[in-house]
Amino acid sequence: MIEKDGVYTMEDSPLIQEILTELRNKNTDTISFRRNLVSLGRYMAYELTKTFETETIEVNTPLEKTTGIKIKDRDKVTIVVVLRAAIPFMEGVIKIFENAKVGIISASRGRPPEFKIEMNYVRIPNLDNDVLIILDPMIATGSTLIKVIEECESHGTPKRRIIMGVIAAPEGVSRIKEKFPDVEIYVAALDRELNDKGYILPGLGDAGDRAFRTEHK
Repeated sequence: MIEKDGVYTMEDSPLIQEILTELRNKNTDTISFRRNLVSLGRYMAYELTKTFETETIEVNTPLEKTTGIKIKDRDKVTIVVVLRAAIPFMEGVIKIFENAKVGIISASRGRPPEFKIEMNYVRIPNLDNDVLIILDPMIATGSTLIKVIEECESHGTPKRRIIMGVIAAPEGVSRIKEKFPDVEIYVAALDRELNDKGYILPGLGDAGDRAFRTEHK
């Protein structure tokens, strides 16, 4: 991982970048798109475990006693899924954090230039002392995630606050970090910019539409 100012990108992982390339490709079909989101979630979550503390433990092999490690807090994770495209993404992440609690937020971003955020459904468990991982594949303007973090603040005080996405625009990252400096952001890649409609460039299109075969009217 490459870190700069609390933002972690994974351009140094050939496998993650290969999966991201498939997601960017406009000719990738829906089944492959979903499958790649699952795979990316799993591999990015694996990379994330490298930031967790470990402790030494004793274990008995069939032949003798030896020492190994345990990842601290891997069993104290709450995943908050921002609908829709985060559903297959979460399927991969939870393969690494099998005992995670899962919260769900249904949030939608309105049309430009206001980009008004509506939250229609919220179900979040208690977050006290957990590692909070918010999943949203596309970190564009940052407006949705700011609202999500604000909502999470009313459900306890987590040990760490993490956002995990596929790609991000610098504008969205800057807005989130300005309001929440302690939030850690992990993405496969930091893209160039937003266009006037709030889409990430070069991006990969609308991840929700591509994952669920829907289109904006």
